[in-house]
Amino acid sequence: FMKEKPVGPLLASMALPMVFSMLVNSLYNIVDQIFIGQGVGFLGNAATNVAFPLTTIALAIALLIGIGSASLFSLYLGEKKPERSSSIAGNGISMSVLCSVIYVVLVFVFLEPLLKSFGATSTIMPLALEYTRITTLGVPFLITTNVISNLIRADGSPNYSMTCMVAGAIVNTILDPIFIFAFHMGVAGAAISTLVSRIFC
Repeated sequence: FMKEKPVGPLLASMALPMVFSMLVNSLYNIVDQIFIGQGVGFLGNAATNVAFPLTTIALAIALLIGIGSASLFSLYLGEKKPERSSSIAGNGISMSVLCSVIYVVLVFVFLEPLLKSFGATSTIMPLALEYTRITTLGVPFLITTNVISNLIRADGSPNYSMTCMVAGAIVNTILDPIFIFAFHMGVAGAAISTLVSRIFC
């Protein structure tokens, strides 16, 4: 259908779900900030803000691999070389898994110096460590999911990709108050809800 549909409607049908997915993706941090601010206080907000650059770096890795793989995937689909496009998709997913594992190992090895370089003080550091040690476990799911989402969109299914992203955000929004307020887990609760939502989507 991407070869036959007029460019204008095709662009809208592909771009709008993508934009909505990106907006929903930003909800993870916003929702965490709201519930942590109410349940933990400003030190909890500071701890998650200090940890956020690590998530941003993970997203950058995901976009690097995902957009590059999806671009090549699309080109080979257009050239009617399905075997080559399948190979590109497989390479992209394999690279996402490998890079995410390397990234997780590096973060755990250099976690405290990294958080200090991002502005963590002695007061914030314990909360930042508690939050980051849990959320870092979800980095492989974060990177791989984003890479696969790019490939799914390139294959002509942006709505499916969007649905997966929205489902993860909904799970995170539901679990945050449960872990933070019902179970009194503080920043660890917010981190666990983020981890579960990333695994879920």
